[in-house]
Amino acid sequence: MTSPYFQPPTYKRSRVAEPAPDAPALPVLVVGAGPVGMSVALGLAHRGIPVTVLEAADQVSFGSRAICISRHSLEVADRLGFGEQLSALALEWQGGRSYHRDREVLHFTMPHEAGDVRAPMVNVSQSELEQMMVETLEKHPLITLHWGTPVVGVQQDTEGARVTVDTVEGQRTLRAQWVVAADGGRSAVRQQLGLRLEGTSYEGRYVIADIHWVCDLPAERLVWFDPPSNPGSTVIMHRQPNDIWRIDYQLAPGDDAEVETQEERIRERIAKHLTWLRHEQPWTLEWHGFYQARALALPDFVHGRVVFTGDAAHLVPIFGVRGLNSGMEDADTLVWTLAAVLRGDADPALLAAYSAERHDAWQQNVANAGKSTLVMTPGTDGYRATRDALLHLSEVRPEFSHLLDPRQSSATHARRSPLTLGATDGEAADTGLVPGDPVPDRRVRTAAGKESSVHEVRGTGFGLYAFAPLDEAALESVHRLRGDLASALPHEDAVVVLVGLGDTEHSLVDETGELATAWGAAPGEVFVVRPDGLLLARGRAGDLAGVPAHLRAGGTARAQGAEVADPRVGLPPEQAAREQVWLALSDALDSVEPDARADLLTRLALVLGDQVGPAALRDAVLAAGAAR
Repeated sequence: MTSPYFQPPTYKRSRVAEPAPDAPALPVLVVGAGPVGMSVALGLAHRGIPVTVLEAADQVSFGSRAICISRHSLEVADRLGFGEQLSALALEWQGGRSYHRDREVLHFTMPHEAGDVRAPMVNVSQSELEQMMVETLEKHPLITLHWGTPVVGVQQDTEGARVTVDTVEGQRTLRAQWVVAADGGRSAVRQQLGLRLEGTSYEGRYVIADIHWVCDLPAERLVWFDPPSNPGSTVIMHRQPNDIWRIDYQLAPGDDAEVETQEERIRERIAKHLTWLRHEQPWTLEWHGFYQARALALPDFVHGRVVFTGDAAHLVPIFGVRGLNSGMEDADTLVWTLAAVLRGDADPALLAAYSAERHDAWQQNVANAGKSTLVMTPGTDGYRATRDALLHLSEVRPEFSHLLDPRQSSATHARRSPLTLGATDGEAADTGLVPGDPVPDRRVRTAAGKESSVHEVRGTGFGLYAFAPLDEAALESVHRLRGDLASALPHEDAVVVLVGLGDTEHSLVDETGELATAWGAAPGEVFVVRPDGLLLARGRAGDLAGVPAHLRAGGTARAQGAEVADPRVGLPPEQAAREQVWLALSDALDSVEPDARADLLTRLALVLGDQVGPAALRDAVLAAGAAR
């Protein structure tokens, strides 16, 4: 059987010329040619800024690694010019199933509406994603990519940074106005500056493997808790293009990782699971790795003239596939803010706003991924006991199964960002978009009859979406706001999009009011959308006159991380309450010694029975007893 597994090409180490003493500094030096670093390079180059990229390796990463690409990351790919190629290769999926042993306990579907432009999620090997990005970079005249050039030194001053690299001809020192550190979880730039990530490392350990296996299982997230094939473990499977499957399985606390990561042992454990599934078609092991969940970040992502992004700035647990996707969001925000600062269009405080906003996004991701981690790899006896109870209970009481949901990645909000106008900490809207929310891309039709989408009409700059009806004075205010925005940030496009009014190139038909309803737009209201697709502000055009100056100044002095992001935002009230009960009970069990837990639960049952009455308690006991 011939495997179609992707084998990335190897590149020769680049020759890097020694800069002349009087040579001007490079505008931007990006360290790391992973998906995030290349996204930054492409985004800046599209804005006319020359970029030099340094990559320590001689090829893109090998293996599936981060395989799940979110809808928002697909948007970013479209803005960067390789979206069609990515969509043509990737495998779409919309949900998944979880099993306790051999019984289904969860079937989830990610939000997806008929008007959505892209699937909620696609699967593709990170290696293949990176290769198509490399090929896109190589075609851009403003990007120089150096292979085999590891960073060995970083020094800064007020005007920029000097980065020393090893090259095929010896060390070279390159001077740059700005350095973007996108060199991953083991960032050499971070080490050179003496910086450390802070946060939590979880105990759960996973072996990850890619196999070539022809079978008819669907393209969805498949999870087995405590399967008979691997008792006590958790097994995850994802289908990739070309009959490649990603398999992750958890190691027990007492397992020797050195033994368990040997190829013979990996083949043995995978074979047991596939045989148990009654799918005994031949398969080949193509790649394997090892993973431990971590939730770590730098307190600040900007240090002098060095800006950190992606895994170099923060790490999140793998569950919910937020690592690569959050990095793509970082890049999408960083390119327009860094470009504005580099060109002198905005105060450097704009980069401080990037740092505060993306650190808060990391907190949002950790808040959600942390819940997934507590289910996938519970690190304490209390959480292990409640996780196992939930698995049993979900077999007979499906209303509890949402607590097993992997909380798949979705675009983070910027409601607490210093840039966002009109939102407050913890604010949520019953209907419509709140400033700071990602604006969903929906299929639309222009007044000229062209099929398009919300973000395609806007392009890669700012969008001012004005909803009919607008009188002549209001329309004049909209165009004045657009002109002021173009004056404040002259290198960023600003497009006026009229919704339900006029027949210009950027006018949208909204005969049924579907878009106005989805956004919660009032007649005459204007929505200001950022280049990265987030809602900056909304209101009457005359009331938004201060937006351009606000951006140029770098936003407001809103405190970073004023509140930890609440992962329950958007949950129905009964689910949010159930989640709080689960967390509180787990923490209560962990607060006492193991031999005191039965006594605690008995006292708890007596107190709750007194509150709800004997009949309700009797029903609860019967329901709990049936879950065995």
